[in-house]
Amino acid sequence: MKVLVVGSGGREHAICWKLRQSPKVTALFCAPGNAGIAGIAACVDIKATDVDGMVAWARENAMDFVVVAPDDPLALGMVDALEAAGIPAFGPRKNAAIVEASKAFSKELMKKYHIPTAKYETFSELDRALAYIEEQGAPIVVKADGLALGKGVVVAATVEEAKTAAREMMEDKKFGESGSTIVIEECMTGPEITVLAFADGEHVRPMVSSQDHKRAYDGNRGPNTGGMGAIAPPSQYTPEIAARCMEEIFQPTVAALKAEGRPFCGVLYFGLMLTPEGPKVVEYNARFGDPECQAVLSLLDSDLMDIFTACREGTLDQSDIRWKDGAACCLVLASGGYPLDYKKGYPISGLEEAEKSAVVFHAGTKLGENGEYLTNGGRVLGVTALGDTLERAIANAYAAAGPIAFQDMHFRTDIGQAF
Repeated sequence: MKVLVVGSGGREHAICWKLRQSPKVTALFCAPGNAGIAGIAACVDIKATDVDGMVAWARENAMDFVVVAPDDPLALGMVDALEAAGIPAFGPRKNAAIVEASKAFSKELMKKYHIPTAKYETFSELDRALAYIEEQGAPIVVKADGLALGKGVVVAATVEEAKTAAREMMEDKKFGESGSTIVIEECMTGPEITVLAFADGEHVRPMVSSQDHKRAYDGNRGPNTGGMGAIAPPSQYTPEIAARCMEEIFQPTVAALKAEGRPFCGVLYFGLMLTPEGPKVVEYNARFGDPECQAVLSLLDSDLMDIFTACREGTLDQSDIRWKDGAACCLVLASGGYPLDYKKGYPISGLEEAEKSAVVFHAGTKLGENGEYLTNGGRVLGVTALGDTLERAIANAYAAAGPIAFQDMHFRTDIGQAF
């Protein structure tokens, strides 16, 4: 099969890496890709959000299958457009991808179908939002309704911080139109867990659980990022909790979307909080999380192409999905200043040495004029290692990252530690 993967980050590198292991994939392409992906797939210079350009290229080059990985093209309806052109695609259609594209929609869905989540209200007028914050007090959570690169959530410790977040989203348009409507919800407490799940519109198959580290600095301090590292599986997600999530959250969500005429085929991301009252949904995403994808797919012991095909054909319940024993850790190496201001174009050294003991997924890299790797984003690399235990996997990831260097390189030193 000739397969095209849409996207350019660490998640897409991990997907390409896993697809490359499938005997069914005879030719692999990625658009637009990055310098690391170029080592295992042919990169095509088309923006991930260029729906018409992507469909035209896929048709002209006779792609047998397209994997749409990022949130933006899913929300724009790229899967719908590919399918309309007769090209099989993996990922939810636009009307199902709304579970991520609109937090207000997803909260209403959970309320209607009694899926446990935080108490909330939705606002499109700033004055009403500010009055609600004053009335509820802090801590409180303020979320942009639309897509915001994983950064449109503020967990405010004070009323003033919450009001500032609301003003920045609604008045200052910090996230563009994504913040025109905001969701304000109670601040839940407990360990935060990610469960990615394959879905075919009716059936759901959860993957190994994982745990992202969103804050920029050690001790869970600093601004939210797209993710500074991930572990899989975290110890807090017990078999008992997993069974409860399947019964109360995973299967009901897939059933709810089907009942609404929005069958979800693809990867459904469940952001969960293990509260004292039980597991509750923090948010849905309509695709693999990044960097959770890197850790989770490193533990997959089955053919990813077979699973993608089963999701599209509605045969997921018959799929043989196996997972390796042990654990994985993905450590993100970021540009200094990320997620705020940072510079690009710095040479990266030490990759060959690191790759002797880990897989280094490229997130924000490009090739220089002399073929050297250069930084080209906020999150630059995801050093991913396995271990018999989680502690060993974490130690292996940090050890592998040791030789890597680039100017102003920043990473957290406490991935996987309890706070």
